[in-house]
Amino acid sequence: MDTGTEKLIANLPDREAALRFLNGLAEKHAAAYEKLKKNAGLLSDVATLAAFSPLLATTLLQNPEYLWWLDRKRKASGVRATEELLESLARFSLTNSQLEPQILFARFRRRELLRIYLRDIRRLATIAEITEEISNLADAILESALKIARREMDNRFGTPQEPDEKGRLRPARFCIAALGKLGSRELNYASDIDLLFLYSKEGNTFGVPALAGSAAARKPAEAGTQNSLTNREYFVKLAQYVTKLVGEPSGEGGAYRVDLRLRPHGTLGSLALSVEDTVRYCESDARAWERQVLIRSRGCAGDIGLFKDFFARVEDRVFSKDESIETALENVRRSKEKIDLENIDRRGFNVKLGAGGIREIEFLAQALQLAHGGGDKWLRSPHTLICLSRLADRKHIGKAELTELSTAYEFLRRTEHVLQMENGLQTHTVPDEPEKRELIARRMTFASGGDFENDLKANTGSVSRIYSRVFGSEPGAIATGFLDSGSEPQAGAKNPVAIAPGSDMIAAVSPHFAAMLAAHPQLAAELPGPDDDFVEPDYATEMMAAVESGKDFGGRLSAMRQIWSRFLLEIVVADIYEKITIREARRLQTILAEASIAAALRVVALSPAFRRQNLGEEPPKGGTQNLDLAVLALGKLGGRGLDYNSDLDLIIVYFDPKKQIGGVTPVEFYGRAVEIFSTTLSSMTRDGSLYRVDLRLRPFGSKGLAAISIDSFLEYMSETAAIWEMLAFVKLRMAGGDPSLGRNIEIETRRIIHERAAAIDEGELKDETRRMRLALENQHTDAGTRAAIDIKYGAGGMLDVYFAMRYLQLRHNVPDDETDRSTPFMLERLKTAGALSAGNHAEMLAGYEFLSTLDHNLRLTVGRTPRVPLANHAALTTIAARMKLSSPAELLEQLTFHRLAIRNAFETILDAKL
Repeated sequence: MDTGTEKLIANLPDREAALRFLNGLAEKHAAAYEKLKKNAGLLSDVATLAAFSPLLATTLLQNPEYLWWLDRKRKASGVRATEELLESLARFSLTNSQLEPQILFARFRRRELLRIYLRDIRRLATIAEITEEISNLADAILESALKIARREMDNRFGTPQEPDEKGRLRPARFCIAALGKLGSRELNYASDIDLLFLYSKEGNTFGVPALAGSAAARKPAEAGTQNSLTNREYFVKLAQYVTKLVGEPSGEGGAYRVDLRLRPHGTLGSLALSVEDTVRYCESDARAWERQVLIRSRGCAGDIGLFKDFFARVEDRVFSKDESIETALENVRRSKEKIDLENIDRRGFNVKLGAGGIREIEFLAQALQLAHGGGDKWLRSPHTLICLSRLADRKHIGKAELTELSTAYEFLRRTEHVLQMENGLQTHTVPDEPEKRELIARRMTFASGGDFENDLKANTGSVSRIYSRVFGSEPGAIATGFLDSGSEPQAGAKNPVAIAPGSDMIAAVSPHFAAMLAAHPQLAAELPGPDDDFVEPDYATEMMAAVESGKDFGGRLSAMRQIWSRFLLEIVVADIYEKITIREARRLQTILAEASIAAALRVVALSPAFRRQNLGEEPPKGGTQNLDLAVLALGKLGGRGLDYNSDLDLIIVYFDPKKQIGGVTPVEFYGRAVEIFSTTLSSMTRDGSLYRVDLRLRPFGSKGLAAISIDSFLEYMSETAAIWEMLAFVKLRMAGGDPSLGRNIEIETRRIIHERAAAIDEGELKDETRRMRLALENQHTDAGTRAAIDIKYGAGGMLDVYFAMRYLQLRHNVPDDETDRSTPFMLERLKTAGALSAGNHAEMLAGYEFLSTLDHNLRLTVGRTPRVPLANHAALTTIAARMKLSSPAELLEQLTFHRLAIRNAFETILDAKL
């Protein structure tokens, strides 16, 4: 083995396992091994997987083509949604059409786990994101299995029917409901999936047509014929078939172990039940622990609306106002004690069921939900971390307890994942044997450092202490909730925004942000009131301090999100009270975004796993040394006009040293840096997320690298960039990273764009500008939205202004000004330069300012949407008042006038015959 490979595996937690894998690959797939050695980043990742999971090492040895699939997918950030996974499964099915469905599902799941577990062990995602993606994977497989089973069942027995309110027949509805960890989107790698099968109503299938000429074919089809079934019979068979497809062991094992014991009447009950029967059972026969199970439940495949209808009917039985706090806690305590009795005399420490383990955190959260959720619907979240956060907001647990429980949950779930992915077994036990325990410790501390034994002891000790307080002998403390020293319980505790100064005005103007305040009630009392002047914070200093205060990746993300939420809500409140102008609100949000970008880059520099893996060194004491990259902004951030819920349109460019960095190529090094950077800004945690990071405008789009070298970027802009890209890159500016690097790229890019534009035929530039504008208009105007008014994409919308303005900038060589990049300022410069007539300038300027003001108030009042909410009269009334208009009718009248004027100016500028 060469020196470079030896260096790559030297610090892995199980060097011998990685070596066995690489030797096995060289022996069985020599060509793949030789190709792998040339890709240092991929080699490092697959060796790391092998050092954590012999199961996944075997998967790669059996399927070496997965190496190149992993190379494509490992650089992607963010959680893959169920819909995206369904598309991947469909493509996988096409290329593996010879496989039986059971084997296909098992193989697809195993392949996806390569990608998910790599992000897990690299700490490139939070535990909430990892478990959500594992859950989405199960949802996708269940949805696909249901589709296959339904097609087969309908072919054999016909479609099940049910009568509507007037006795007319319609197709019956069916849903697969998830319970337990899948129900709360917290599935682990080796969990059983607890399912419940529901159908809408009783009825019958009507059979399927018999073969022509047969006796059966000469009889009229009717319910009760030989090949017809009752709906219950049909859906029981359907449930059996789905269970077989996803759970029946094949030569490679089933995709999942399916547990159906939580259905009404347990193993004696019908495999599928109507909604009516299930509701009746919940209301009359269900025991306390069975109602507790429904806290973590949701529709996961089939007709999701059917599950919502069911849960709406039983929710108040699950969270009963009539149940006392003491009874709720006692019922949960009994359930936990029963589980403890069933799991005594086990060797090693069980991170799930042991004292201070995962189950105690889950049951503590569920107990307090049941105790207080009857009168407070906001507490009714199935996700453990979200539930804990809301319980702390309502002071049912303390802030310090929230931190301890969340930290312990993260640590214990990570440990559980390491245990399970070693061999794919459903185990939760840290072994007693010193050698095995030491290996677990090395794997747990590989990415984030720490002392495993001390961390295990500290975290389980914290959980046990808090669990004892909640379920102990002081019911009075529980009944009133946990009180921070000297504090009083919140009266009512149903409307946290009500404790903010001027809360009625906040809720009236912005229900959208009032909901965010409800998620952060601890901030509400600290926000400025209607009579307070706005004082601009030092966003850069305070965001960076928040990062430095975090002890690990999760802690840094949490600290960033908490202080960012405070800053954003301060801007929102000042905006609502009209203490700042719209232009000022956008300027403040732009500065906050730039501070967040700088803080996210610092998180990258502080990541121990990233530094050791890529640089062979510990994080620097300050700054972002050795990153040598620039973050370039386009869109609203590029124009210094960021607004509520805007995406960050970014390009990441780096200085290429023309040599490896810490054993990996610059492409690999900066690809990983961008992944951590994007995750830091965009990942969803219990404290929320900051921004959606959009890298799609980078060279070569989604097929391009996440980060690109300076030389490659400038070469692309000089030789390859299309006219539409030049129009987009007009607004490019440095927004983070190395200032001199970013500034130089910004200046050189502007020079290249304007020189290229000068060489393009005027007609070609004009035609392409018009073509791109109208393509976006058509793309966002489908049959279902033609009646809607789209102030961005629609005719006479803001894109008319943007495209016309940028065309004129390129056509007449009028670059952006360094001090003011706003659209009104540029329109004025174009008029002064003789590129824009006085009449078109007046129409464009007045129309843009109207649309821009409307867009801002839409974002503030109803959230991010380009469409005017014509059916929401209350929102339109609020917006009209904020725009100093007399009524929604006047708003719409003015909107029509300005859109017509803008489109007229657009047509004139681009000589369009539309």
